[in-house]
Amino acid sequence: MNRTSINARLIEGLYCEALVLSDEVRANFDLSRRRAGGSAESEAQIALSCEGLRTTTRMMHATAWLLNLRAYLAGELSELRLRIHGKLPADLSPADPARTAILPEPIAELIGATENFYARLQRIDRRLRSPATEHPRGIDIIRARLGWPAAA
Repeated sequence: MNRTSINARLIEGLYCEALVLSDEVRANFDLSRRRAGGSAESEAQIALSCEGLRTTTRMMHATAWLLNLRAYLAGELSELRLRIHGKLPADLSPADPARTAILPEPIAELIGATENFYARLQRIDRRLRSPATEHPRGIDIIRARLGWPAAA
């Protein structure tokens, strides 16, 4: 990964979008839990809790990934640390359609918005990590100058 292959304004815009979405998630799920009241065992309450946890986790990973990129761009995080700690998890569970169907429409739409946002970040993460954006290592540059074959 190379600082020049990452658009700082794009990352900053995505970070702001993540903060807004995270705040909406917190506010909407908190408000819905209060309104639901009643038995904590109701199907709607269970769906709200499960999808709230999934959605919150999704946004926490998104925000952490963006914070790592911001730190890297600011020179506060090395490329090695970014590669080790800055990977966006690809195996997060999507929302359960059966549970989402029983949630209020604004909550279901918010869950969809966070999934779409996360999918955008995953595409960016894959592009940043793809070999096409990789730059040769220093040793490979030296080997090429000397006419030696690249290291395996």
